[in-house]
Amino acid sequence: MKRLLVTGSSGLVGSEAVSFFDRRGWKVYGVDNNMRGLLFGAGGDTTKNLNRLLDQFPRFEQHDLDIRNRQALLDLIREKRPHLIIHCAAQPSHDLAASRPFEDFEINAVGTVNLLEAARRYCRDSPFIFMSTNKVYGDAPNEKPLIEQGTRYDYADPKDYHGIDESCRIDKSLHSLFGASKLSADILVQEYGRYFEMPTVSLRGGCLTGPNQSAVELHGFLAYLTRAVNEGRTYRIYGYKGKQVRDNIHSYDVCRFFEIFYRNPRSAAVYNLGGGRGNSISVLEAIRAVEELLGVKARTEYREEARKGDHICYISDLTRLKTDYPEWDITRPLEEIICELTLGRNNKDGPLPEIPSEVLSADAY
Repeated sequence: MKRLLVTGSSGLVGSEAVSFFDRRGWKVYGVDNNMRGLLFGAGGDTTKNLNRLLDQFPRFEQHDLDIRNRQALLDLIREKRPHLIIHCAAQPSHDLAASRPFEDFEINAVGTVNLLEAARRYCRDSPFIFMSTNKVYGDAPNEKPLIEQGTRYDYADPKDYHGIDESCRIDKSLHSLFGASKLSADILVQEYGRYFEMPTVSLRGGCLTGPNQSAVELHGFLAYLTRAVNEGRTYRIYGYKGKQVRDNIHSYDVCRFFEIFYRNPRSAAVYNLGGGRGNSISVLEAIRAVEELLGVKARTEYREEARKGDHICYISDLTRLKTDYPEWDITRPLEEIICELTLGRNNKDGPLPEIPSEVLSADAY
């Protein structure tokens, strides 16, 4: 039986990986100490997700372990010798990192090297998949010339149609402390791949989303927005007139790539992983889409000051990934993602309500 070790196993992508690989006959070892609950409070608590996994997947084995605990990680990986490691555990908020810099760096950077070294010692031929972030580029993507449309910003140059690719520079830009700690981890994953000739990949995620996300205001754009409107909370918009754009990828499609990479790994690979242009949406467009589905008016509050270092328009260019792995593509379109988050329904539940096409204006050209 194949063995998977996944960190952050009670989080969005980690829990999706547990269910995805368990259903394919793998033995899955989870590493998660509910740090998200400590960082974000009750809204970020992942206990419910953990209990769901333990109830649904009897082969799943949970380890309440902090990835900063080097010896515990070494001992666990020496014992389990996983065939695949998926590293999702992180301090995920670039806003929160400014007030908790030691925790941010220790979790994101030190925790990653702890895991890499354990893998090098005890299972160096097992693919190592790291969930990185588009924040490694800092605010360099904001230097792209933009046009302002009615509900979104978009790229002015047709050459940028597909978005930001992996050639975007990582220096001379404002990253946030979160972006800097994740970049440290990203480079370490690449270096272990090159220096020690290990199969590693850094996946620079856009907005990762899905129904099992413990979303909070500081992390989890679409999931938090749908929760806020459903519960009658005030949703705060930070700068750029609400026209800032993100591409969104369902956690299931992320896991589909995990499996494909496991079957055909590369060394020191780097890919942008997001929803691409087809799954891109602005804050204003997302609010309107949720309003259309629920038939209610969202309560919003606009704050002129944008989040420091925030991207104005970020769409993941998936060209490199699709070139190397042409069998992978997006299977969960944006409309289905929004319906699932808002109504708790996806295409398996039958026809979904339509969102007016003018709300989801993903194509500016």
